[in-house]
Amino acid sequence: MTNDLLFDFTVDKAAKTVFITREFDAELSLVWDAFTKAEILDQWVAPKPWTSRTKFMDFKVGGRRFYAMVSPEGQEHWAIQKYTSISPKTNFRLFNTFADKDENPQLPGSDWDYTFSEQDGKTIVNITIYNESLARMEKMIEMGFTEGFKMSMRNLENLLAALSGK
Repeated sequence: MTNDLLFDFTVDKAAKTVFITREFDAELSLVWDAFTKAEILDQWVAPKPWTSRTKFMDFKVGGRRFYAMVSPEGQEHWAIQKYTSISPKTNFRLFNTFADKDENPQLPGSDWDYTFSEQDGKTIVNITIYNESLARMEKMIEMGFTEGFKMSMRNLENLLAALSGK
């Protein structure tokens, strides 16, 4: 694991937006798969000791991922992601909203924009998260989003190292 990889996490309350830039010591195709395949996503996306459980994922424009973050005690926090745009290996966008276990969305939600680029064998992922309301963004942060997301990025870094043999 390399500790000198770029990681920038900025919250702009005025713009209701979170900006994240994260560099990984792995090839772009592997990083892309880690963000777009449920069997890999579920291995890293939840901050420990929580786990991620994808009920279904259809990675195509108009497709959805329905998943839960599950606590060690079995408490489930469900969410729906609807894919709105996909440019293979370079960018995808989705609308994310919390939901109940029966797939009823709890609006407002947030728009996520992921951009992938590769340079010198390292992959840079830029993520922009625009929230429909400041209250939603503040609730995300209050629920531990900042710390949880940073933990998830470390989980992904460790998984990529294991998968790529680095």
